[in-house]
Amino acid sequence: MTTGSGPLSLPPHWQADVAKKLAPGENVLSGVEVDLDAKLRFKKGLVVVTSRRLLARAPGENDWREWTFRPGLSLTHHDHAGVGHLQLLDEQGLLDAWRFTLGQNLHAIRVLDHFREQRDSVLSGLPVQSAEQNVCPSCKAPLEPGQDECPICTKVLYTPPSTWTLFRLWRFARPYSGQLALGFFLMLASTAAHMIPPYLTMPLMDNVLIPFQNGQPVNKELVWLYMAGLFGSAVLAWLLGWGKTYVLALVSERMGADLRSATYEHLMKLSLEYFGGKRTGDLMSRIGSGSDRICVFLSLHLLDFASDVLMIIMTGVILCSINPMLAVITLVPLPFIAWMIHIVRDRLRTGFEKIDRVWGEVTNVLADTIPGVRVVKAFAQEKREATRFRDANKHNLAVNDKLNRVWSLFSPTVSFLTELGLLVVWVFGIWLVSNKNITVGVLTLFITYSSRFYGRLDSMSRIVSVTQKSASAAKRIFDILDHVSSVPEPANPVRLDKIEGRIDLREVGFRYGNRAVNRGISLNIKAGEFVGLVGHSGSGKSTLVNLTCRFYDVSEGAILLDGVDIRSFAVSDYRKNIGLVLQEPFLFFGTIAENIAYGKPHATREEIIASARAAHAHEFILRLPQGYDSMVGERGQGLSGGERQRISIARALLIDPRILIMDEATSSVDSETEKEIQKALDNLVQGRTTIAIAHRLSTLHRADRLVVLDRGVVMEEGSHDELMAREGAYFRLYEAQARNVDTDMDDRE
Repeated sequence: MTTGSGPLSLPPHWQADVAKKLAPGENVLSGVEVDLDAKLRFKKGLVVVTSRRLLARAPGENDWREWTFRPGLSLTHHDHAGVGHLQLLDEQGLLDAWRFTLGQNLHAIRVLDHFREQRDSVLSGLPVQSAEQNVCPSCKAPLEPGQDECPICTKVLYTPPSTWTLFRLWRFARPYSGQLALGFFLMLASTAAHMIPPYLTMPLMDNVLIPFQNGQPVNKELVWLYMAGLFGSAVLAWLLGWGKTYVLALVSERMGADLRSATYEHLMKLSLEYFGGKRTGDLMSRIGSGSDRICVFLSLHLLDFASDVLMIIMTGVILCSINPMLAVITLVPLPFIAWMIHIVRDRLRTGFEKIDRVWGEVTNVLADTIPGVRVVKAFAQEKREATRFRDANKHNLAVNDKLNRVWSLFSPTVSFLTELGLLVVWVFGIWLVSNKNITVGVLTLFITYSSRFYGRLDSMSRIVSVTQKSASAAKRIFDILDHVSSVPEPANPVRLDKIEGRIDLREVGFRYGNRAVNRGISLNIKAGEFVGLVGHSGSGKSTLVNLTCRFYDVSEGAILLDGVDIRSFAVSDYRKNIGLVLQEPFLFFGTIAENIAYGKPHATREEIIASARAAHAHEFILRLPQGYDSMVGERGQGLSGGERQRISIARALLIDPRILIMDEATSSVDSETEKEIQKALDNLVQGRTTIAIAHRLSTLHRADRLVVLDRGVVMEEGSHDELMAREGAYFRLYEAQARNVDTDMDDRE
């Protein structure tokens, strides 16, 4: 058996079965493993295009079906609600259909392309002409019709962190340039003060101690002079060191605070598209521990590094001025240490970046399970989550151990080289003293300065680890700051004072990644009109609402408010006119009053109570221990679903929006609670342009118009009676839902 050329081929476990079905000279062009049966259960089947026919084995079945290429035979492909579909048709209608998860989508598109090419070739008698426009020119992966970018080639490439990333922090240091200059001056003075004591040991040895050892009397005045110099330099170094540490610590803390604030503010400006691809724990880790690491680096390690550099430079100058030859001998190990730092630096940089990402996995487990602890306990999955956390922790430990093997060898080696350097100074210095080229005092001075010199070198080598950790953290933060929102602010926003609420959708299309979700939707909603959106799950209803709220921007066409493109308004000004009631209301940790007033923080207590009354929430709020001052647990855990929903309705009422968006506002509550919520919604929609999504079609009885969506396009629109009379898509939806309701009633009886 031969398979068609290209990046995709048959899975190995199917090759033997397919080979038995092939006739002599028949080749396999491509195939797709269809992994869902008719009831959307996971079972494996296969659809194969050969040079002569289409072969298929349905999921869970053993028999093969085949169709030779003939006029009228066609194969179609589409995806709906996360499920891919292949359908084979002829003039009589549907011959067969196969379903698969979207992980098989690229294989299915290749099957479709090969089917059409081979069918046309067999029927025309001409050789296959490959459709290059449907294939990525780089990796040759198939592209969907209308797809502009290859999903494989457009993946974001990983770029390792660079130490130069730390220099980008200057934008946060610039406001404190005066304090930084003061800190640098204090550091220079402090380092110079530390250089005084070793320099005084040379005359102390040569002019006091050695003459005394040779029998000469001690010059007490000289001793007191040297002692005063040593004490004074120590006090001066302490004062200057305290000053520089305090000033630079204040600056670094403020830089860290500015960095966290800027990152969080930028994060809040990004569109929902960005958050859809990120884990909560990872983002928390970047802003929290990442900025902390940078702050510690700036306040402690960078300060030490700068002091070390100044000390080494001053030490080198002093040593060269006293004895250049001995100074050169002192610097012998320096090139070897620099070479080792260069070799180890890249491994540390990539290693610490990996540690950051693995630590993000640990934080992700916490961010998943702590807010969802009720679900964990409800399904008795405590052990499973503990195992999941333990596995993530083990992975983190393994990555750290791997990096520590490199670091544990590097640090002692540097220490060994510095000790070796001191030994060389001793040997060469003793030789110079024996030849009377230098005095014992000069050798003592050299040994003292060399000890400090090599100590600083050792300290500087250790900062490599801290620097790479900080560079990794800085890269992860700047990955957020460099991300441009897909919902940009206009350069010259149009003022939005008072609006009517007329919404016009003109040929609106939207792609989520490489998949078209909405296509060519045109819809005119009058000011004050109540429009209901209905359709199967995945038909594009919520996406249309998200586009109207400008959580995403349209890929094609435009959405207009009162005749003006909504992209012309400042995002915050536009959204202040929209009230949003979601299927799953989100409440913040705080009081009931604070949650109701979230969209209008300075609302009076009278306004809050009025909104709660209109939302039919006032009565149950008064039954709480502290009434409106009762604390709501995280995500509103202390309230029922209906109570949370009525608080969210009160929140929307308080801002008095001109446009109201309701997304399945009553789908997750019982019928009694639904009645209460429906009364609140009746108050909410009065006098407002309303767009509502509802799974229960009965909840849209007050809608002026219903719009039926299917696969991202408008199928029908009109009132309930008009659509029922047409007996089209809406009629089928309504009848199917009515049958389900009747079945549920019979089951209860």
